[in-house]
Amino acid sequence: MLVVDGFGIGAMPDAGALRPGDAAADTCGHVLDHAREAFGRPLRLPVFGALGLGLVHPHPDLARDTRLPVAAGRAALGYPGADTFAGHQTMMGADFSQVTVARLGDHLAEVTAALRAAGHKAELLDGRPLLLVDGSVLVHDNLEADPGINWNASARLDDLGFDGILDVARTVRAVAPVARVIAVGGRADGPLRRFVRDGDGGTVGLDTPASGFYRNGGLQVQHLGAELDHTRQLPELAARAGIPVTFVGKAADILACEKAVRRPAVATGDVLAHTAEAIRAPGGSLVVANVQESDLAGHQQEPERYARILEQVDAGLAALVALLDRPGDRLVVTGDHGNDPTIGHAYHTREYVPVLIHRPGAPGVELLPDADSLADVGATAAAALGLDPAGLANGRRIPQRAAA
Repeated sequence: MLVVDGFGIGAMPDAGALRPGDAAADTCGHVLDHAREAFGRPLRLPVFGALGLGLVHPHPDLARDTRLPVAAGRAALGYPGADTFAGHQTMMGADFSQVTVARLGDHLAEVTAALRAAGHKAELLDGRPLLLVDGSVLVHDNLEADPGINWNASARLDDLGFDGILDVARTVRAVAPVARVIAVGGRADGPLRRFVRDGDGGTVGLDTPASGFYRNGGLQVQHLGAELDHTRQLPELAARAGIPVTFVGKAADILACEKAVRRPAVATGDVLAHTAEAIRAPGGSLVVANVQESDLAGHQQEPERYARILEQVDAGLAALVALLDRPGDRLVVTGDHGNDPTIGHAYHTREYVPVLIHRPGAPGVELLPDADSLADVGATAAAALGLDPAGLANGRRIPQRAAA
């Protein structure tokens, strides 16, 4: 399963509820349009086309037919907002329908009390609804996802080691009602208070892309998620059945499975290389990989960079398709949300995502009905592994609809 982070293919019906302009979001289409104008040529995505992307997102620069045995459709997100952690957990079979959306400013009293009880000094930063902890860690709303989905604990590694940042994040996690508390350490272009700004919906936080954390090297991140029953997610289901599990890229940071082999990486070339290496291992296995640089390009509103990453992913997909050539093999290419770099802001966008399944040995091309949730993608993968999707907390196998 290869998740292209932030790769949406058109706005969901409720995409404009928070930001009306997001009703026009189309990460895939807008990147293709921009690339043709910027590069003077169509974006080269032959493998995405062969996997059926043009069938579910018609565009002049995508092939409208394929000779590969694929099933192609799209999926709604199936969780509130648009978030990488919630997206991946949902895809693995978690039920995120009850996750609370909350601004830090509405929970300052309990967060401050928890930090002080743990021996930390916690105070408002410049009288605004975010906390400065021990003079170095900012506890704040995450401005890269929809308001209220996630909170961050961020600090410069020059001021505090990552273990110290993580300690603060864990204390916050213990009382946080949101899906994710993210510990972030990196190299900034200056004091972090310089990069604090207002977000949507009354949120206030660190503008992480503007701080330089993503471009200055040394970035360390750990995602602390809401309590979930990981025993009812696809990786644990597979592991209990004796199927080896490997997480690659950001998936290694955010997915749970004690027996999984983890290959964390950010560079797209490294993610694709680790994925191919895991696939080459003898015997059946479950490999879940995340291409993160597409999402970073979306946050930084760089459509040309996003386009080049898609071409790099396409080249890597050619190798994966060649490796997965036996009947029963499956390659699932999908996304976790949208991140339209042309939409005019640095947030995720609430979009449908593609569900492109390469199925050696299957007859023809199948068009899949819209899946109600990313959990249905995980349930479909479970069935392909010979596992009972009923063992997951959420999701059902995507039914076949029509041969084309």
